[in-house]
Amino acid sequence: MPLMQELDTGTPIRTGAATVTLTIDGRKVSVPPGTSVMAAAALIDVSVPKLCATGSLEAFGSCRLCLVEIDGRKGTPASCTTPAEAGMVVHTKTLRLEKLRRGVMELYISDHPLDCLTCSANGDCELQTQAGNVGLRDVRYGYDGANHLKAPVDASNPYFTFESSKCIVCSRCVRACAEVQGTFALTILGRGFESKVSPGGVDFLSSECVSCGACVEACPTATLNEKPVIDKGTPERTVVTTCAYCGVGCAFKAELKGDEVLRMVPLKAGKANEGHSCVKGRFAYGYATHKDRVLKPMIRKRIEDPWREVSWDEALAAAASEFKRIQTRYGRDSVGAISSSRCTNEEVFLVQKLVRMGFGNNNIDTCARVCHSPTGFGLSRTYGTSAGTQDFRSVDHSDVVIVIGANPTDAHPVFASRLKRRLREGARLIVIDPRRIDL
Repeated sequence: MPLMQELDTGTPIRTGAATVTLTIDGRKVSVPPGTSVMAAAALIDVSVPKLCATGSLEAFGSCRLCLVEIDGRKGTPASCTTPAEAGMVVHTKTLRLEKLRRGVMELYISDHPLDCLTCSANGDCELQTQAGNVGLRDVRYGYDGANHLKAPVDASNPYFTFESSKCIVCSRCVRACAEVQGTFALTILGRGFESKVSPGGVDFLSSECVSCGACVEACPTATLNEKPVIDKGTPERTVVTTCAYCGVGCAFKAELKGDEVLRMVPLKAGKANEGHSCVKGRFAYGYATHKDRVLKPMIRKRIEDPWREVSWDEALAAAASEFKRIQTRYGRDSVGAISSSRCTNEEVFLVQKLVRMGFGNNNIDTCARVCHSPTGFGLSRTYGTSAGTQDFRSVDHSDVVIVIGANPTDAHPVFASRLKRRLREGARLIVIDPRRIDL
């Protein structure tokens, strides 16, 4: 498919029954209580210009581009920070709003490099898009005064660059690091005109950054951009896929140019990751095209022999022949399989099917039995099932979280980031582990 664009509601959609009905540009919409006017507008395809707002982060209200008019209210409130109310009548497209938005955008562009044709985010930049949406055609202020156009570039991170001259200080990257990842590696240093995004006063590589990519995904300009995109251009098409690193099942948009992957973007609709990822899924996909990757099956008769490339038919026939030879000589129970807990459910299903139907026995095991046999036994005796009984979002409703003998910050960073967010909201954490872990 072409480059896939997911719906960005500007602020999170609240859960619950849609009991609040309002009118936006003459169209009625019903949303759950607490939903912003901006998000309500997005649900009926009414696009409100925005820069500091994105659907994965709470409202911030700094860019002042999403101004609207509301019947019976003075001024032009920001739609991202204004909750929808029953009976509210909202206007998003008036001459007054158009003039105000152009003025706001003019201020942004007056301190921004105008190198769009050679910029790595050309055609994939929210600032560029919104400048066009508000009809900005001229900047009256000139470029002779104080500006940030010669601010330095930080390329220390192996996966992305930080080009601070293009930063509009919207704080989306800072908030993503705090709200989505929970690392707090980024902050705003200075005040007023001197305000700037900083990874703690050092470069990105020396900071607390864990390279999860949440800041890169949140950035509306080319300030934070993946190095492959900078080197080779904007991706052309999207393939929705599942991360192959572990069994969590994080969904991704693989964005390609031709057949080459240029970036992996976590899918917002992914049930296991909901638009977030760890460094492995986000950036460590180089194995797909690594020069040492084995692309064809190889076999050898003895361990001393060199590997020989063969067809898939010959390779599978050789493996099947050896299994049959061993079973003929040592009996049907002489072969079996052990699967990994990092496999997906579908992969494990195929392994057990191969053993039971192909080998004709029940010799199937998994490393999870060794690691989790006590927990599996306890869960099955207590709850009737040896698997987990919670879904991914259950931690959002937990007042106390108990982590026993696990290290989610290393083993499941996506879940760990959600857990950290819940702890900041006031939940208590109890860790029972002989090791000291990051939690």
